[in-house]
Amino acid sequence: TLAGCRMRTLAWLGIASLCLGAGWAVPAQEEGRKVEKPKADLALYENLDLDNYDLTLDNYGEILDLSNYEELYDYSDLAPKIEVGTLAPRPKNPAAVPNPGTTAETPKLQPPTTAGPVRPAPVPPQGLPSCLLCLCIGTSVYCDDADLEHIPLLPPETTYLYARFNRIGTIRASDFTGLKKLKRIDLTSNFISWADVDAFRLLPSLQELILPENRLTALPELPRSIVRLDARLNRIPSTGLQPEAFRDLKQLQFLHLSDNQLDYIPVPLPESLRSLHLQNNNIQTMHEDTFCNSQDHSQIRRALEDIRLDGNPINLSLFPNAYFCLPRLPTGRFF
Repeated sequence: TLAGCRMRTLAWLGIASLCLGAGWAVPAQEEGRKVEKPKADLALYENLDLDNYDLTLDNYGEILDLSNYEELYDYSDLAPKIEVGTLAPRPKNPAAVPNPGTTAETPKLQPPTTAGPVRPAPVPPQGLPSCLLCLCIGTSVYCDDADLEHIPLLPPETTYLYARFNRIGTIRASDFTGLKKLKRIDLTSNFISWADVDAFRLLPSLQELILPENRLTALPELPRSIVRLDARLNRIPSTGLQPEAFRDLKQLQFLHLSDNQLDYIPVPLPESLRSLHLQNNNIQTMHEDTFCNSQDHSQIRRALEDIRLDGNPINLSLFPNAYFCLPRLPTGRFF
């Protein structure tokens, strides 16, 4: 009917108007959201404290506390775990690999021959006890901190011996027999309290004898080839030195006997001497001829430039005529 058609038309018009209204409302809401979002972002940035954002090398340590940085993180769990295997390298010849299912045959022992006595092969230098306990490199033997109690048997070609920081207590004359090429012996920091008189005298090439930090109470005779003697930090009194012990040592340049129990300067001193260290002993006096010949005022000892007498109860100013031949005054107390 006509009335029914009008009702349907009105219904469709109502539906269309609702759809159009909804379509206009969506863009309006989107525009509202766009306007609100910048306001919210601005409010968020306004709450941030950006005063300390720009870090420099001057204030880096003040702003960031890195003292406990390593304690905050435990990197042990992040480290890759490596498993060490025991696999042998793959052989080039697969036929050489034994079959696990088979058992290896026991090698048969050969009967001894009676052709004649078998002489032992000569022992090379590397097979000597010293080269088993120590390290032998060329003609040098290194026995430092090897828990030795005596000098080991050394190869005949030994030139340098280092046996420091051990427990060696005595030095025997037989310890260095036949070592004609031995130039340096270093026995620093042992327990040496005694050395045979001929322990070093028969070494024709010995130039350096290093014996500090031991318990020596006497010095043995020295070869004329000696250039440097270092016996600091021992217990040697003046009676432990042989009379005129250094007179004939024409090659001696360095004589270091500091931190002992000497009562006087050992004289006469060879003209070759360059350095004399006697500090921290018990030297109380000296003679005018200790360093210079008081009868020859033209004498000049240019080599003796280093004399240490500090730490002794001696006033060096009491002996003004004892230094005229020296290029430098001794080090010590002058008042």
